[in-house]
Amino acid sequence: MDTAPLPDADSPAGKGKALVDDTAAAIRARILSGEIPIGAQLRQVELAETLGVSRTPVREALRQLQAGGLIEVLPNRGAVVRVPAPWEVREAYEVRAELEGLACVRAVRAVTPEVLRELREANETVRAVSGGPAPSEGSSPATSAKAVPSPNSSPSTSANDCFHTLIHTVAGNRRLARAIKDVNEAFPRNVSALVLQDNPRHREDNIREHERIVEALAAEDAERARSEMKAHVISAGEQLARWYEQRSATVFHG
Repeated sequence: MDTAPLPDADSPAGKGKALVDDTAAAIRARILSGEIPIGAQLRQVELAETLGVSRTPVREALRQLQAGGLIEVLPNRGAVVRVPAPWEVREAYEVRAELEGLACVRAVRAVTPEVLRELREANETVRAVSGGPAPSEGSSPATSAKAVPSPNSSPSTSANDCFHTLIHTVAGNRRLARAIKDVNEAFPRNVSALVLQDNPRHREDNIREHERIVEALAAEDAERARSEMKAHVISAGEQLARWYEQRSATVFHG
């Protein structure tokens, strides 16, 4: 079957597609970081001025993000950041739990004392920046470069992402890591930080669940590591779904 050739990267069509992709990535990053909050209107003129591009790539980028489910077009409001339905969150986190559980199984084979140290440091950073319970005797605040907060996300989100990403990296399967990343990027990442901020008990549970995951990895117990990670992700997904349930009815109307 004949197929249309892909545009050359240096051709006008190729450059135009690259510009649309870059514009979509820039808008997506702002949504995922919370800079553009859920329910917010996405005005083409403002986005074009902010990103330094014309309205054409912005319009095409918004169509791309709409197709991906991150935004939607509403009557009388235009393009807005879509509020995920709670059932979508639960389904996505069910998938993520299985993927991250597999990552733990694979990581057990390659974990080193240095990796365990960095995981513990990342978790101490989560504790320190989110106001969690005091660290156990002998522990120290995180100093790992991998736990340094990203300028596009909150310190707690960056540290939490560092913890999980380190396990994905040690697992040594790029396709698996990419699949987990795709699930994570289906929802604004700053909301996870808000969930921890709003719920001290969940925040403490999150930190202790991380500790149990590290203990299982240190013991080279693959099935225990898988089980602990799956329970951790399912719990996080349930808390996130409840957060959306509580706010979905008011996000557009205050």
